[in-house]
Amino acid sequence: MAGYKGNDFNDRAAAAAAAKRALVEKFKAQPSPDDPAVIERQQKQLAIVAAREARAADREVLRQVELARQAELAVIAAAEQAARDAEEVARQVEVAAEAVRAKLREAALEAERKAARDARYAARKARR
Repeated sequence: MAGYKGNDFNDRAAAAAAAKRALVEKFKAQPSPDDPAVIERQQKQLAIVAAREARAADREVLRQVELARQAELAVIAAAEQAARDAEEVARQVEVAAEAVRAKLREAALEAERKAARDARYAARKARR
């Protein structure tokens, strides 16, 4: 059996140089920024970004429309509630006015009864 033959310094240095050359070749193999494929890929990425921003703007517009619709519904509900409150107040005022009129009629009747009673009393006094 042959003995173990380990890597010596020259073998390791050659392997490192080969790895560096492979990295340089890989870097050189990349297309330049002027390459039509790179430009096309950048254009596609820009189109994707623009479409994403357009969708976001559409969502924002829809959200604003929904907020406006909810605000409009809230205003309508508040106006309807104010109208119901006004009708209730008008009804209460009418009831109070009717109560005042009834009290005035009652006071007028009471004043007429008192005047008639006083007249009878004065007539009785005058006969004596």
